[in-house]
Amino acid sequence: MRTLIRAPIPLRLRRRPSKSNLSFSSSFSTTTTTSSSSTPNTTICNPNSDDGCCAAAGEGTGDYTIVKEGEADILMDSSNSVFYNKAQVNNRDLSIAVLRTFISRRSEEHAAMLSKMVGSGPKDLKAPRVLEALAASGLRALRYAREVDGIGEVVALDNNKVAVDACKKNIEFNGSHVSSKVVVHEADARVYMLTHPKEFDVVDLDPYGSPVAFLDSVVQTLADGGLLMCTATDMAVLSGGNEGVCFSKYGSYPLKGKYNHEMALRILLACLESHANRHKRYIVPILSVQMDFYIRVFVRIFTSASAMKCSTLKLLYVYQCVGCDSFHMQSLGRVVSKNNSVMYAPGFGPIVPQECGDCGKKFSMGGPIWSAPIHDHDWVPSIMSNISAMKDRYPAYERISAVLTSVSEELLDVPLFVNAHSLCSTLKCTSPTMAMFRSALINAGYRVSGSHVDPLALKTDAPMNIIWDIMRCWIKIHPVKAHAASQPGTIILSREPILEANFAQPVDHLSKSRVKKLPRFLPNPERYWGPKSKAGRQVKCNLSPADEDRNRASIETPIS
Repeated sequence: MRTLIRAPIPLRLRRRPSKSNLSFSSSFSTTTTTSSSSTPNTTICNPNSDDGCCAAAGEGTGDYTIVKEGEADILMDSSNSVFYNKAQVNNRDLSIAVLRTFISRRSEEHAAMLSKMVGSGPKDLKAPRVLEALAASGLRALRYAREVDGIGEVVALDNNKVAVDACKKNIEFNGSHVSSKVVVHEADARVYMLTHPKEFDVVDLDPYGSPVAFLDSVVQTLADGGLLMCTATDMAVLSGGNEGVCFSKYGSYPLKGKYNHEMALRILLACLESHANRHKRYIVPILSVQMDFYIRVFVRIFTSASAMKCSTLKLLYVYQCVGCDSFHMQSLGRVVSKNNSVMYAPGFGPIVPQECGDCGKKFSMGGPIWSAPIHDHDWVPSIMSNISAMKDRYPAYERISAVLTSVSEELLDVPLFVNAHSLCSTLKCTSPTMAMFRSALINAGYRVSGSHVDPLALKTDAPMNIIWDIMRCWIKIHPVKAHAASQPGTIILSREPILEANFAQPVDHLSKSRVKKLPRFLPNPERYWGPKSKAGRQVKCNLSPADEDRNRASIETPIS
């Protein structure tokens, strides 16, 4: 529990010792919160203590909090003048893990290139330059500089003078090792990236809301083969809450299916590909995840006019029935071979009639979305190995490990998924266990996996008629009450199944994580774990005097 103490005199906060003399535990003799492994420690600076913790790195009055996350410390006041969200520790930890893997892979690729080179050429690989486009407190830049070995210069940008001043103070507070690597500028990130083309090997883009305004600049500032780490927090738009706004921002229509969070990832990837194509570049996704209240994608950007031409093969439209859970997908492009040459042409369509073949209702059309794999299964095991080997250095180890475990088991070539409970809701029936449903699909000769975005997801290459046949066979064993003839479920059940479903559980019906009983979907570590107010915005609550007294007593009483 935090203990906030109003400072009666100007504060001077001691500069953090250099990295070589720094232990992992806090050197401050102050009150520290006790938190779970997925929550960063927060240290409160007490100006009345005699240990000298409030000496030397800036002046000011008010409430100052020393927030420790990983190996970095930042100074925060109670005015919310600089944005910081504790819940984003998952995001920052995952970014560090991917960045470490990128640096390792980058060195391996350079060594392989040198082995193929004939004659003289550049043999030294420079340390990667990193750009944090929207720095705020600078916590990401500080953690990258302190925790990632082999990293080069880290440039932190913000166009808010208050944030830039706070970032400079935090850089100084973290010692000489950080000061030698992190540079902060007050600048518009879009202009800065446009005026520094192909200069950065890594760009971290984590805006408050949509990243769309920065995408055209960011695909130009990255070097060939560079890594883009991009976050979008406008999930209401991307998940179908406002289709028109989503189309105006991302150039794609979202659908309100149970798969909407995965569709949000694929909309963002399609938008990134579109921006990259304008500059004869293309993207290769490394990892794409939905966590908490946002989505985060890690992609590499390459330059190739010829490879860019096949981008239409990596996009598709989705037809979602408005009455049942049936959906169908249509590729935007196709390959045409002529005279030993390959060309790309528009895809054939439509692939569906005006009415759904399962329930007779109309289709809603969404997209285009990314249809190629959203993860690279060569990278994911490397990222997981890095996290496991250095688990003590990841405050959110349990959460990101659980997400990556689910990601590692997803079918790469199957976009979107069906939801087991949603299928049963359409048919008004009891639900088979996930193990039984998976078994029926496997016994029918199809592949199936889960999804990291939904514990009830079934990713499968089985067509919708097979899925409905399995449900018809299930209902023959577990009958349902009669419903109105116009209901989609009644229309679906009026047909006899062609497939005879076998619910016997084969040996491999469970995923490896289920066999090993590894955690995959963890609860939030504390209440109100989610988005926070924008910097500078104060949230006021109208509490009664009795409630204020109770809150004050709970805040001022430390918890052991």
